[in-house]
Amino acid sequence: MSSTQILQEKYAVVFGAGGSIGAAVAKEFAAQGAELFLSGHTKPGVESVTKQIAANGGRAHATVIDTLDDAAVNQYIDDIAKQVGKVDIILDAAGPLAKEYGNGKNAVDLPIEEFMVPLATMLKSRFITARAAARLMIKQHSGVIIFVTGSPARAHVPGATAIGAAFGAIENLTQNLAFEISPFGVRVVCLRTLANTDSRSIQDTMYLLADKLNLTKDQAMAQIAQSNFLKVPATVQDTANAPVLIASDRARMLTGTVVNATAGAALD
Repeated sequence: MSSTQILQEKYAVVFGAGGSIGAAVAKEFAAQGAELFLSGHTKPGVESVTKQIAANGGRAHATVIDTLDDAAVNQYIDDIAKQVGKVDIILDAAGPLAKEYGNGKNAVDLPIEEFMVPLATMLKSRFITARAAARLMIKQHSGVIIFVTGSPARAHVPGATAIGAAFGAIENLTQNLAFEISPFGVRVVCLRTLANTDSRSIQDTMYLLADKLNLTKDQAMAQIAQSNFLKVPATVQDTANAPVLIASDRARMLTGTVVNATAGAALD
């Protein structure tokens, strides 16, 4: 454990903690001193992350929550607040598989049903979890709600219409929610990341694109690295590092904004 932990005495909730990004963020929060409340669709995945955190001296609790169940999410947040007195940080990383929303398909070939998947799952989930947290954090007069999007929030690659539309909506939600609740001491910040080459969604997408473009998976991955100014691939650890700073008191003046961590791939 770090001797300069910047999230000591913080209580953090991570939804979708069984996925690659959610798990990485949870572990980094714990490494920086936060006590974690982790949830996912299946208990084995979340419990695995919880055990890894405990093995490294951290504190974490696992449960199963459907983030599309408004009543269940609100009850979960309320129960945590009753148990420990407050919720300082919330991050929702729950989401569908890349193949479910037609990642890699151009808009003209994308079925409406696939286009709607990220909007009906990711966007809806983000609103439900953020609203539940906001209601509590307003009463506390403190807290940080962190959204995570990706570079398709700004058009720069083909085949990302569905996920790009959802990311754009989440970034807009960041600003509108912050406008309403930041006067009560609650910060809302969105982290825009670059494609994490070791995440499940990007791994799955690369298989699809490699087959479509008659490339090897490694060649497809190399193209991702060439899309940013640094010419290096991003990893889930890169994504996990940024929310730690955003969640900490060192970033107390950040709200209603998008932290662009795409290394220039998706400029504003």
